[in-house]
This record gives sequence, structure tokens and C-alpha cells, in this order.
Amino acid sequence: MGPSEGDFIEVEKGRLKVPDEPIIPFIEGDGIGREVIGVAKAVADKAVELAYSSRRIVWWELLAGKKALRAGPLLPEETVKGIALAKVALKGPLETPVGSGHRSLNVTLRKLLDLYANVRPVQYYGAPTAFKHADRVDLVIFRENTEDVYAGIEWKAGGEEAKRFRELLKKEFGIELREDAGIGVKPISEFGTKRIMRKALTWAVERGRKRVTIMHKGNIMKFTEGAFREWAYEVASEEFSDVVSIGEKKPGKILVDDKIADNAFQQIIIRPWEYDIIVTPNLNGDYLSDAAAALVGGLGMAAGLNLGDEIALAEPVHGTAPDIAGKGIANPSAAILSAALLLDYIGWGEATELMRRTVRKVVESGRGTPDLGGRLSTEEFGGAVMEAMEDVR
Repeated sequence: MGPSEGDFIEVEKGRLKVPDEPIIPFIEGDGIGREVIGVAKAVADKAVELAYSSRRIVWWELLAGKKALRAGPLLPEETVKGIALAKVALKGPLETPVGSGHRSLNVTLRKLLDLYANVRPVQYYGAPTAFKHADRVDLVIFRENTEDVYAGIEWKAGGEEAKRFRELLKKEFGIELREDAGIGVKPISEFGTKRIMRKALTWAVERGRKRVTIMHKGNIMKFTEGAFREWAYEVASEEFSDVVSIGEKKPGKILVDDKIADNAFQQIIIRPWEYDIIVTPNLNGDYLSDAAAALVGGLGMAAGLNLGDEIALAEPVHGTAPDIAGKGIANPSAAILSAALLLDYIGWGEATELMRRTVRKVVESGRGTPDLGGRLSTEEFGGAVMEAMEDVR
């Protein structure tokens, strides 16, 4: 299975064993994914070429979304198996056909591969923004990726399943719901919470971050988000006691504290420099990461990395953007920065930093796609980044 050249990344005792020519799958995705992922691959190739003399990426295309639907299911089994085999992948945004009965392909991939941590760094790269403190934003959101309302446990208003659930609530718990109410279930487990907190704290330790904030709405949802807060604190106090300080700053220690979600939202706007790593349940993390991205120029600059214990799937935070798909004007920065995250994950940090520095240099120069106030096409922007790499290096 896979291309004839290159070697697969292996995991030995929890550590990656990365060959000089690793096979990295990619999924173009739908909408603008077909435009930005190609540019991201080209930029990554250039960065690797300049950073190392004997390394290269062997790209392997896997199908999902509309491209896969031409010959079979939206998410072929071979695609899931391919990512699991390769341990890493770069993915474009996928569209789930409305009214098709399909669950979100993005959510499905995360569940099938147990990619429980959605890591979304938010950093300023010089994009035009009305936010005056953009250059002081440098935070990382750890969004739990498998539970909460994204578990997909819900029933349509007026349906038989909703009726049976209402009857169960009334009979067993004395709770009455309106007959015209859709119903959803919000599972948050100790297992799911502790492993996302563990991942966030490990990231903080390895990268020298100074603060991990647990964001929750536990004052209202006491047994789901309130429990998330308590379980997260347990990980900090029981497993990281030698490196953390709970609730108060101490020299040489990582501060672990918590904030109510609505308070955290306004604070990242008025005092973003106080935040470093934020760990949060699924839905909160989705909202927060998009809001934070707006501070530094929008979703066109927002990279993402889905992590499990052995597998990493990088993808831009933005969606398929059907309104501009095919016009050649999509900003590929988020895809480029997602590819950089993937290279950082496999230990190719020199190439990662080269990509990041060059994106910032090009964006700050005013050479950008229309959303960045420029006139470059998607491919022209990628070309400008690759050309500038020679000088940045």
C-alpha cells in the first residue's frame, strides 16, 4: 500500500522514527482545498530543500469528499488506513453534502483515527487587522476533539427517537421537554478530559510555555464542563506537580488556572498577552479559535493540527469557501502554516521556521491575496513565498 518511493514514519516507544524521505499522505479536499493544498505542498517542498541537503517529502494522494465520491464513498476505507499507516497527513477542508444523511467528514476522520486533540496556534503574521494588539497575540488552543455536542448524539424535533427520549426523561427523572424540541446529548468524560489536558501540559513543558488556562462553562453545566475543569486540574496536580503551579504564578513553574468561557472570550480581546495555552471542551474550542483568528487577520491565517497518541493530521481551520472556490484568489497561508505544523511535529523544525518567517515577510510586504489587501492569486502568493525563502534563509 502506498507509493513505491520513500519510507513510512514509524513510532517506537512513543517516539517518531522519521526517515529522510517520509511518505506523507495528502487530501486535497473540496472547494478552495484543491487550490491551497497544492500551494502548501510546494512551499513545504521548497523549505525542506533549502533547510536540508538530503531530505525530501514523498507525497501520497488519498481521496475524500467530492473527489472520492466520483468512484465510491465520501470517505474510503483505504484513506483512513493510509493515514493510520503513514502516521501523518495534510488535509484540505471537506464538504459534507447538506441533507445527505452523512456526518461531518472532518469529525468522522477525527473519530476513526482517535485524533482527540485539535491544536490551533494563533499568532500574528502581519495580516491586515483592525485589532491594535494583534502583534501581542501568541496563544495555542487545545480543543478536545471527540466529545461534547460534536459526538453527534441528537434527535430531530417531532421524530420517534426524540419522543422516546422525552418519555424516558419524564418517567425516570421527572423532566418535561416541549414536543417541538430537538434534543442533543453532551458527553464529557474523565478519560477524554484528562488526555487532552495531559497533551496540553506536555506541549507546554516541551515548548517552554508559561501558562495553561482551562476554559469552561462549569458554573452552568456543572457535571459536564464543571467536571472538565476538575478533571483537568487533577492531571495538573497529580501528574505534573513538579513543573506546574496551580492558581498562582511561581518562578520557573507553569501557571495552571481556569476561566469561565464568556469571561475568557472578552479577555483574549482586551488582554490577549495574558494567555498562552487554553485547553477547552470541543464546542468552546471551535468558537474560541475562530474568534481568536479574527484578531490576527482571519481564518486565512489559521492553522490546525489534529493529534492522537501516534497520528497527526494537519489542516487549515477554514472551510471550503464555496463562494470563492475556483477563482484562484484563496489565501493559502493557513494551509502553508498547517504544513509547517506537520513538519514541526516530525522534528523538521528548521523547515518549519523557514516557512513561518517567510510567510510573515511576504504578508508584511503587502504582497498578498485579496483578503490580505493584495492582488496576488493563490499560486502567485505561493510563488512569492518560495522566492522570498532564498533571502530569509
